[in-house]
Amino acid sequence: MAEKEKLNRQTMCDRLAMEFQDGWIVNLGVGMPTLCSNYKDESRELIYHSENGVIGYGPIAEEGHEDKHLVNAGGQNVVGIPGMAIVHHADSFMLIRGGMIDVTVMGAYEVAQNGDFANWRIPTRKGGGIGGAMDLAACAKRVYIAMEHTTRDGKPRLLKQCALPVTAPGVVKLVSTDLGLFEIGTDGFILKEHAPGWSVEEIQELTEAKIIVDPNICEVRTRGNTDSNQGTGRHFVV
Repeated sequence: MAEKEKLNRQTMCDRLAMEFQDGWIVNLGVGMPTLCSNYKDESRELIYHSENGVIGYGPIAEEGHEDKHLVNAGGQNVVGIPGMAIVHHADSFMLIRGGMIDVTVMGAYEVAQNGDFANWRIPTRKGGGIGGAMDLAACAKRVYIAMEHTTRDGKPRLLKQCALPVTAPGVVKLVSTDLGLFEIGTDGFILKEHAPGWSVEEIQELTEAKIIVDPNICEVRTRGNTDSNQGTGRHFVV
């Protein structure tokens, strides 16, 4: 039997980006979260913030349109847009520590059902540093996570309790995985939307923590199936 299709990374990040509200300052962490800047909704103005001091940038640059001097926190070339600013690293962290970030989107190794998350160190591997994740987790108004639902060997990442060193306790509000969209509940993860073709029972089998089904559960909303009041999200044209 063929393996069921999961959501791709851009769709996972698009779904989180659909939650961003007009005027928000949005920090995007290294890795998968940087894909959120590819999402465009004409009804909302978003200010994307990068730890390295690029404020108000656009999507990841297409091949042949790169500016080698303009990169996001992950070192990817991004597109400059009107109103963008480049500031000192200290000023960038002033925005973070001053509580001006409306939401930070980060990757994670694990998320616990109480909102704890671990994203900076695996004890069996050399290296690893918490970097700006600690500042963002402590100071951003909201923390969203984008990650695969399971590890490469199929072990759950949505857990009752984190086994890895925790980056911050109880801060996660929303998690987008390749199997669905989850909110943090009081007794487990609330499954708001599921990947097409996946049942709640199948997702629960790949989740250590308890899944609570939202009464209005539906398939993951994308650009093609959003309600009229969700705007018209699309990629920037470079």
